[in-house]
Amino acid sequence: MLKRLSPAVLLSTLSFRSALLVMALAGVVTVAGFAPFGFWPGQLLSMALFASLLLRPGQQAFSIHQSAALAWVFSFVNLFTATSWLLVAMTRYGGMPIFLAVIALALLTSYLALFAALCAATLAWLRQRWQVNPTICAVLLFPALWLLNEWLRGYLFTGFPWAIIGYAHTASPLAGYAPVLGVLGLGWLVALCAGGFGLMIFTDSRRVRLLVLVAVIALFGGGQYLTTITWTQPLGQPLTINLIQGNVEQDKKFDQDHLNDSLHLYHDLILQSKADLVVTPETALPMLSSQLPPDYLPAINAFAQKNQSAVVLGVAVHDGGSRYANSVLGFSPSYELQAYRYDKHHLVPFGEFIPFGFRWFVDLMHIPLGDFTKGNVIQAPMQVRDQFVLPNICYEDLFGDEIAAQLASQNGSGKAVASLLLNVSNMAWYGDSIAIPQHLQFSMMRVLETGRPMLRATNTGATAVIDVGARLVTQLPYLQQGILRATVQGRQGVTPYIRWGNELVMLLALCSLILAAYLTHRSARSYQRES
Repeated sequence: MLKRLSPAVLLSTLSFRSALLVMALAGVVTVAGFAPFGFWPGQLLSMALFASLLLRPGQQAFSIHQSAALAWVFSFVNLFTATSWLLVAMTRYGGMPIFLAVIALALLTSYLALFAALCAATLAWLRQRWQVNPTICAVLLFPALWLLNEWLRGYLFTGFPWAIIGYAHTASPLAGYAPVLGVLGLGWLVALCAGGFGLMIFTDSRRVRLLVLVAVIALFGGGQYLTTITWTQPLGQPLTINLIQGNVEQDKKFDQDHLNDSLHLYHDLILQSKADLVVTPETALPMLSSQLPPDYLPAINAFAQKNQSAVVLGVAVHDGGSRYANSVLGFSPSYELQAYRYDKHHLVPFGEFIPFGFRWFVDLMHIPLGDFTKGNVIQAPMQVRDQFVLPNICYEDLFGDEIAAQLASQNGSGKAVASLLLNVSNMAWYGDSIAIPQHLQFSMMRVLETGRPMLRATNTGATAVIDVGARLVTQLPYLQQGILRATVQGRQGVTPYIRWGNELVMLLALCSLILAAYLTHRSARSYQRES
């Protein structure tokens, strides 16, 4: 009776239709791994279930098309659930009818799910083509192909790496690998564990089960040990900081009747601030720099000079004609004659630039400022006393490899290397949704990867200070106006991830594929000689 109810029997006898339903449920459970839920063991189990169905042995194995469909359903449900907050932006603030918004989100997530389908189809094809044994499939092929899936999703057509599975592990033992392998590497390790669990389910060998269990325990133990390594060291003196959360409602932000309200709000909050560094959110000033009152920016600069303070101001900078950039301007004694400037370089499709052929979609959403000029990938940090602050704007902190590349470039050039990271965002588009805690968790991953604190100044949340080790020092309540006051210590040094970016984990995945091909070829030749 127990044997009939064993996981191997249950999964082996599951029909394709039933497997699709299981994959849909697993996709929902995967979302529980991310903030605000933080149930990363559930995500690990859902990934193990996903891997197990793809690794079904012998005659019970799903076909190439069935494997692709299973992976597509798993990824589609996962992504649709994880990004459901986009519906708020499209309907409440974009004016799109709910049925069109659901269709638009379904189309986006359907496309993104194709990468997981490609991963599963490739795995099934290789199993048939190479006659690969289960161990090689589980330990070498599946993790490498899953990594390729997530890399493609975060790279092609500007990329959309929101909620890739490694982000769920900012507080798990696997977090120790983040300074070495980055978030993609954590996803690879999760897939490795999931493949190992799938192997445990279907193997009849107690020795294999024991080896897998020991390997997983060792992997988690290694991650826990790596958390004890100090990759970076304190630099200079701590800074006092004021992070301003204006809590300006999105439907009023660009309303002509309320524009002056925002200008007065941030002007007054800045002038109330007494700190080494004062930061406003992304596009805190809801108009182009050329449209501001002539004395507005000079008054902010005068405040910074008088108080020996640095002020970072979110504003769309107009460069003449139809050229404007989503920027931050920095005013301080170090930039007395000309303000520091950082321009967002990784722009959001539809929100900040309009892909070819989609003008009609943007018109439906009534998005202001639809086409920004793209900034340079490598930009200098802003000096604040003896610290150097590297800004990124909203969506940019999803791209850890780009932030690491900036730090590596600064380190290699012999110039000032950023000691603090700063994210300015406006999440008001998404209301009081899971987008806010999810985005906060993604910033925590950047802290783990770079060994540097992250300051977050947002319009509605999460305005927060994250210290090394992804430790949340303090934050403001969501959807409330306020100023977050804290002291933060900058850090210097280079983590392995800053040095190598995604290259190391991509190399490991490539070696896995090469090793899988070699072992399979050797096994086939050995079989031919014996027969």
